[in-house]
Amino acid sequence: MSTPAVRLCRVAGVGAYRPAAVDSDSVAVPLGESREWIVTRTGVETRCVATPAESVARMALAAARQALDSAQLRPDSVDAVIVATSTNPQPCPSIAPQVASGLGLGVAAFDVNVACAGFCYALNVARSLIAAGSCTTVLVVGADRMLDLVDATDKATAPVFADGAGAAVVTATDGPAGVGPVVWGSDGERAVALEVQPHVLGAARGVSAPPVLRMDGLAITRWACATVATVVREVLSVTGIDWDDVAAFVPHQANWKLIQRVAKGLGLPEKVVVADDVRFTGNTSSASVPLALHRLLDAGRLESGKWAVLVGFGAGLAYAGQAVRIP
Repeated sequence: MSTPAVRLCRVAGVGAYRPAAVDSDSVAVPLGESREWIVTRTGVETRCVATPAESVARMALAAARQALDSAQLRPDSVDAVIVATSTNPQPCPSIAPQVASGLGLGVAAFDVNVACAGFCYALNVARSLIAAGSCTTVLVVGADRMLDLVDATDKATAPVFADGAGAAVVTATDGPAGVGPVVWGSDGERAVALEVQPHVLGAARGVSAPPVLRMDGLAITRWACATVATVVREVLSVTGIDWDDVAAFVPHQANWKLIQRVAKGLGLPEKVVVADDVRFTGNTSSASVPLALHRLLDAGRLESGKWAVLVGFGAGLAYAGQAVRIP
């Protein structure tokens, strides 16, 4: 009895939704610091800040529509919607069914919450659904309103985090593989380095208050520098490519200084473009990888058919990486 062939897939289109950008000068004021202090340490010059009307679901839907337009596909071609987010304001319902409904769909729809690694996790789920024959086309979205969780006076988080959404349409292909195998994992023993905590003041007073994001920046930096380079090398190995085949390195947009440090440690050839969306958009958690890829595509900096190496990493501490062919 022959084994059924595994279906391959590719990224057919990428979309983005960026709220209006705010200069880091305004972010520096509550911190008692200067714009130069923020830019020197994080590289973040501006960040996107959502208005109350720009909900996670609304941003996700807008990015999804743009991705479908980019792929030149109708919404009714989508078999499943996956939304990666860690900032759904409600435990339920999930964001994905709302996105599906906004597209006029009643398909399978679900969320994944792996924070900054969420999009790359969701991308591999989409690849697996297509490989198994369950779906032909999957819409993958990363969307977060990180500033809902950020204390404006916290020097560890306020200088970098932001809001936005990015999306990709993943579809089966008869051509060469366009989404490579994933390399993923986690280190839960270090999870305390980045977590959402109850608001201390509110809890002490016995009143309801928004939870806040707390981060040990030094611990995250050390972990990322030790982990990301290893993941990237494994991605190249399992995909069967080397840097000659790669046009872009698109890591989670945690902090521009951290990205530069990781890129230097990898010894990237000059021809490999390093995504720098964090400088203008900020750290949007699960949205950062698709937003960074979208910026490179929108600027015409990538050659179609070449590989881009994606890697998400952060809370959990979790990571995931894979190579995708540039649409």
